[in-house]
Amino acid sequence: MLRKYSNHRTNSDNIKLGALTAFSAGMVNVISVCVFFAFTSNITGYYAVLPQEIAKGNWYQAAVVLLWILLFFSGSLLSNLLIIHGKSRMGQYVSHAIPVILELLCVLFVGLYLDFFYGDSLQETEFLVGALLFAMGLQNGLTASISNSVVKTTHLTGLTTDLAILVSMFTIQANRSNKALVDKFHLLLSILGAYFAGGLLSGICYVYYHNFTFYVACFVLLIIALYDFYKLARVKQLFAHRKRALVS
Repeated sequence: MLRKYSNHRTNSDNIKLGALTAFSAGMVNVISVCVFFAFTSNITGYYAVLPQEIAKGNWYQAAVVLLWILLFFSGSLLSNLLIIHGKSRMGQYVSHAIPVILELLCVLFVGLYLDFFYGDSLQETEFLVGALLFAMGLQNGLTASISNSVVKTTHLTGLTTDLAILVSMFTIQANRSNKALVDKFHLLLSILGAYFAGGLLSGICYVYYHNFTFYVACFVLLIIALYDFYKLARVKQLFAHRKRALVS
């Protein structure tokens, strides 16, 4: 899921990556809305808020929104730098897994801070929202980069548009038999469904368990990071078993 890159990926690889990361993004976005009343899986709205605050002369608020945008950008930038320059030093799987681990640490930090240090101040809220935006930038940069921009899971605006285009194309009989279009439809639908499911789970968890929901999101990210590690370990185990069988 993480160890393959760009055109070497199958549609199945992209569906696994898209569904799991969209699930975690949905969880993070809903819990941030519940706790901070702020969206953190995308920055489209903040590009509208920024000029509004500047026009009103609210320079502090404008600076905070600009910082949030830059944090999302920085997360995506760091993710891609790790992928581009880390492959030769750490290997493809490790360089792809590090952004997920960093994202996990950001989400874990927010959960721990809320449990042990949070004083419910505006500055703390702004800082924690920024940490989650950085985490979502890491995730979106990773999924877009390793899938050749096929998989983007932290926001659904473009995805919903693409789905509408595909549905309209499927009104033509020939397109319904086009494997590439059908595969893309399944991918987009899996991302959309997983994002909604993650958000729903997050909302339900928050009602009963409050900040513990952040740790559930961390568990999902841990599965994403370790999935390929398990697969690689299984492949090595099978290879070693066959080698022993040939020797004997």
